Amino acid sequence: MDFEIVGEIKQIETISRGSSIRNHARLQRQYGQGKWRKLKGVAYVSLIDGSVRLAELHWYQADNIGKKEFKIKLPFLD
Repeated sequence: MDFEIVGEIKQIETISRGSSIRNHARLQRQYGQGKWRKLKGVAYVSLIDGSVRLAELHWYQADNIGKKEFKIKLPFLD
């Protein structure tokens, strides 16, 4: 599902960090060494069909690398 985040992500929480992330080794290989965390938050997203929906997002983030691999968790919140 392709989407674009509209506005800011709110209610950010850490799901897991470090080696407890299931994809930790792959993240380090693909993006580099860092303090990886899996996070979740809520934001409005613009979908391909032009609709704007409130959704829960999950992504990976490292301080020196940034946010990677955003995913929408369904169903939508609105």
